[in-house]
Amino acid sequence: MKMIAGGVCAAKGFTASGMHCGIRKNKDKNDLSLIYSSVPASAAAVYTTNLVKGAPLLVTKEHLQNGTAQAIICNSGNANTCNANGVEIATEMAALAAEALHIEKSDVVVASTGVIGQPLEIAPIAAGIPALAASLSENGSAQAALGIMTTDTVMKEVAVEFTLGDKVCHLGGIAKGSGMIHPNMATMLVFLTTDVAIAPAMLQKALSGDIQKTFNMISIDGDTSTNDMVVLLANGLANNAEITDDSDDFAAFMKALNTVNIALCRTIAGDGEGATKLLECKVTHAPSEETAKTVAKSVICSSLLKAAMFGADANWGRVLCAIGYSGAHVDVNKIGVSFSSAKGSIEVCKNGAGLPFSEEKAKEILLEKEIEILVELCDGSEEATAWGCDLTYDYVRINGDYRT
Repeated sequence: MKMIAGGVCAAKGFTASGMHCGIRKNKDKNDLSLIYSSVPASAAAVYTTNLVKGAPLLVTKEHLQNGTAQAIICNSGNANTCNANGVEIATEMAALAAEALHIEKSDVVVASTGVIGQPLEIAPIAAGIPALAASLSENGSAQAALGIMTTDTVMKEVAVEFTLGDKVCHLGGIAKGSGMIHPNMATMLVFLTTDVAIAPAMLQKALSGDIQKTFNMISIDGDTSTNDMVVLLANGLANNAEITDDSDDFAAFMKALNTVNIALCRTIAGDGEGATKLLECKVTHAPSEETAKTVAKSVICSSLLKAAMFGADANWGRVLCAIGYSGAHVDVNKIGVSFSSAKGSIEVCKNGAGLPFSEEKAKEILLEKEIEILVELCDGSEEATAWGCDLTYDYVRINGDYRT
């Protein structure tokens, strides 16, 4: 397997585009994106667990009941959530995209992201879709990625190439996510495409399984969004033997999917609103995977720890505090904690008690852009990783006037 360029257009038969249609005031920012498969594709999706769901999710759920889709239309700048005519607008978006692409309306996935509770006008979308469809390109992934961004500061796209049997296959994706990100599923927008031939049921199994170790292990701010989902389309143009069961090919596909999703997770977490650092908490030697996940997420979600990381303060007591209230059954007298980065590693706690360490060396390690928080539970062989970011002054500034 190798990392390649191309994002959602890396897989055969996929094109994409993005443009500014007028939803957002800033004309320099794309606000409408389209992804298209030249043939119908198997489709799978996972959705936010928030009871308040955006209208696009309701429409998409209905469209994907048959496990097939051919296009994804997404706008940014407006979430189309809590609007009386939200479903009507989302349905019209699908219909307009379908008309421009000469496909069935039911084969269009619809997504929106932005401000909640603000009416969404269909006029700019309707005016923009013909040009959006006409500009579809094998090199359009970046424009599509730009079109789904809100408070994101960096574009998020990744792709891999791998083999199934003697067939070369590709899997790529784009994502948006910077704030309102917290487990469980799926507090961001992620669009994944592959040319692998795989039955819809197995595609859904792959996606639903992988998010438990990837997107469900991110937290930026403890808020689970209303609109967000992960969608995976597989059009089969790699011409591999169709995956219909738990075979070696399915395992290889899962590895490729996990590789792409982890890369996107890290990019999302590192681009948290106002963030200056990517935090990765790896819990090892846990009695169960569930315990490891619970501990890792609790550490990543700790506002006190996130603030300490912003200040490059090796306040390891905040790690133990987060473990203690996580609800996980652990032996606190066995816990070890280390901090690590490109500048090295430093052990600060062993057997639940502090160790002498150099504050100067610890600060040097914690001033880096990517920080590892290593937690040893010393009570088993299971492990889990969670991703997050530091908590900065800018997070409050960004969210203090986000709507106005």
